[in-house]
Amino acid sequence: MNQLQTLDYIVFFIYFIAVSLYGYYIYHKKKSATTSSKDFFLAEGSLTWWAIGASLIASNISAEHFIGMSGSGFALGLAISSYEWMAAATLILVAVFFIPVYLKNKIFTMPQFLSMRYNDKVSTIMAVFWLLVYVFVNLTSIIYLGALAISSISTISFGWSIFGLVIFSLVVTLGGMKVIGYTDVVQVVVLILGGLVTTYLALTLLSQEYGFGKDIFKGLSILRKEAPEHFHMIFDSSNKYYKELPGLSVLFGGMLVNNLAYWGCNQYIVQRALGADLVTARKGILFAAFLKLLVPVIAVLPGIVMYVLHSKGMFQHEMANAAGTLKPDHAYPTLMNLLPAGLKGIAFAALTAAVVASLAGKANSISTIFSLDIYKKYFNKEASERKMVLTGRWAVVVAMVIAAIVAPALKSLDQAYQFIQEYVGFISPGVLAIFLLGFFWKRATASAAMAGALLTIPLSTVLKFLPVWTNGYFPDFAFLNRMVITFVTIVVVMILMSLINPKKENDTHTIEVDTSMFKITPGFAFGSIIIMGILVALYTVFW
Repeated sequence: MNQLQTLDYIVFFIYFIAVSLYGYYIYHKKKSATTSSKDFFLAEGSLTWWAIGASLIASNISAEHFIGMSGSGFALGLAISSYEWMAAATLILVAVFFIPVYLKNKIFTMPQFLSMRYNDKVSTIMAVFWLLVYVFVNLTSIIYLGALAISSISTISFGWSIFGLVIFSLVVTLGGMKVIGYTDVVQVVVLILGGLVTTYLALTLLSQEYGFGKDIFKGLSILRKEAPEHFHMIFDSSNKYYKELPGLSVLFGGMLVNNLAYWGCNQYIVQRALGADLVTARKGILFAAFLKLLVPVIAVLPGIVMYVLHSKGMFQHEMANAAGTLKPDHAYPTLMNLLPAGLKGIAFAALTAAVVASLAGKANSISTIFSLDIYKKYFNKEASERKMVLTGRWAVVVAMVIAAIVAPALKSLDQAYQFIQEYVGFISPGVLAIFLLGFFWKRATASAAMAGALLTIPLSTVLKFLPVWTNGYFPDFAFLNRMVITFVTIVVVMILMSLINPKKENDTHTIEVDTSMFKITPGFAFGSIIIMGILVALYTVFW
């Protein structure tokens, strides 16, 4: 039945009130005596390690996971989990090699790093790129998928779902990073518990359909038996979904480029750790890595369950669009509609928590980049702290309104998660090349970085569309492989340009990097070994 019951609304209302009141409490308890832009944008020094870790995950997990990743689980299987499981390994690399550089050099935004290391031109170009991607890809896709899910499991229309999500997100975002960071802890608890409840009920439903009662372990064994092709982590070239997840590239190639750019050079991710000391930031990132291991359990498994049930002839109508075409992204909403009253309210709250937390995190980062790297630098260099915070809040409102207007245009998508990954991947190779060379090669020049920034989108576009333009004469590479080709090409171009036209002796653009920054504590090393051990076990079992 496509609607929430009274009990579901009560559960959701309790969640909404709890988050709003907690955010209001945090805002007033930790409010500074004087208005500070760093306090608003970074929550400088006030986030604990568990708040940083929870906020990282809350900002990352959204409707694109619950809806998009479940849809990819339905179509591709467990292999889509590589985005999550390999992210756990990437987070360790970021904590060891990236975060120390940012904190040592007092970096608050990614464009600020580029300005310090290269020049203002590189910084501004990348700031504009980031703002466009954050608004037109990230915010719009999250609002679209969240509204799709809400309208699928309730009587609320798609348009009103968009309106409600934007308003709820604005309530959280306008309080600043402190409110976002601490309310994210509540959001993560809700979304993980709600997600686990949904997965549990999906597996028990499957077990019941096969006559084994409510036994989740039987449900798991049925999945392995009925859909063995959905439990391969590494695809070979004969797999029809090879282009989405091309073999070992999900371990060492494009996936690594994608994850390093996302987790290490991405404002709305890195921002959570920039206001903390190194030990606290690393603890928070390691906590986030552990949480990432859970995501496929709550996002991918439900999609595989729906695939098996659909294969048995169930939910044919629910899994199709108005034209009767199969829509994998309908998997999670269909499953949520099967939940009993009360539990559907918990799942609904979990989904909303994921959407709102992610929207809040991205909107805050949009306001941070716009205020610090565009407004203050080019429009009002003497802006007061109060004016900066006000500008940041207006940037949040404008970005949300634009994304809400654009979001309905995404209705034609089949697998939204893959769309997001592919088009964010147009900018990721150039970003990673610029940052890595900026970190670890002192000779990298501003003109080389400028070339990298300007090449990444055109080169990615050519690699994507040249096979069509040449009627198949040019190889049609998988998008993860295109990211590797683009990344390597840009690195080579940047190195050659830096060697041919080296930095001038009076060039003062530099950052401080020394090997002592990369030392880790025994506790961090132990946690990292556990995470890597789990990953090795998972890929060994599901290879």
